[in-house]
Amino acid sequence: MKAAYYTNYKGPVSIEQVPDPTPPSHGVVLKVSATGLCLSDWHGWQGHDRDIDLPHVPGHELAGSIVELGSEVSNWKVGDRVTLPFVCGCGVCPTCHQGDPQVCPDQFQPGFTHWGSWAEYVAIHYADYNLVRIPHQISDITAASLGCRFATSFRGVVDQGGVAPEEYVVVFGCGGVGLSAIMIAAAYGARVIAIDTKSSALEKAKSLGAIHTILSSDQTVAEIINYTHGGAHLSIDAIGHPQVLHNSILCLRRRGRHVQIGLLSPTIAHQAPIPIDKVISYELSILGSHGMAASRYPHMIQLILDGKLDPSLLVDGVITLEEAVAALPTMDRYVGSGIRVVEM
Repeated sequence: MKAAYYTNYKGPVSIEQVPDPTPPSHGVVLKVSATGLCLSDWHGWQGHDRDIDLPHVPGHELAGSIVELGSEVSNWKVGDRVTLPFVCGCGVCPTCHQGDPQVCPDQFQPGFTHWGSWAEYVAIHYADYNLVRIPHQISDITAASLGCRFATSFRGVVDQGGVAPEEYVVVFGCGGVGLSAIMIAAAYGARVIAIDTKSSALEKAKSLGAIHTILSSDQTVAEIINYTHGGAHLSIDAIGHPQVLHNSILCLRRRGRHVQIGLLSPTIAHQAPIPIDKVISYELSILGSHGMAASRYPHMIQLILDGKLDPSLLVDGVITLEEAVAALPTMDRYVGSGIRVVEM
């Protein structure tokens, strides 16, 4: 099969012919129809995720159809259109049994722990526990955009952040994660404030439900506290930067919640200054969001079918696999907004 492939961290990425995958007994092989281009792919290529064994095929946001079944798979058949979370639980450990496969200690991650979806075919593990059926009303392009950025934002805003109507929600960063969070929080009736360094990104944020935007500066925290009459109820770092994390916590009101979605690279993670005095005195909550269980997808998908969420508005471009290979090394310098999806 044709696949994007690299043999060294930060090394050349090329399109090669590699062996077709075979399904594990508890898994399936999918023919990939669409797959996302995500900053997490760049982190993997950089070597920030040492779960990756080289050589490697990236890609963790995908939609496709089943072409081969493992012997133990009982809930699916050849031809089914499916997607899946980028973090798949094993389904049998205590963590999965308590409903938290997104932090399963034996998790499967296409594009990280195993070869991913920047290929004609991809093998998926633990299929009965992790696959999600794609309704016919949702396109492959839209379905592929859900797997990492949108679903992780959904969990961050709804499940971890506990968003409520009329709350002030601040989102730092208006890329794919941030714009997803803005759309989701607005759909739940929150008053969303978007922060970014680019005016064009802030205009996109307004179109997706932000009621107020702030061009990032040294006065950002003060402006948020003033606008919200005391601070945000919920604040989200959708970028992954020490100063952004710091500001996200500083802008909270008493008993506020900070959710960290953006990844901090290992070279700067230790630089993140947490204002622990305010965390204590304001009784703030600091939470993470790492993917979302397949069992929560039906609720999210129903909101899409009901017209309350429209992730297709986040798609910033549909590109080829060849274009994705060229773009991967420059993902940290991407100047667009939204999500790019590879159509296979």
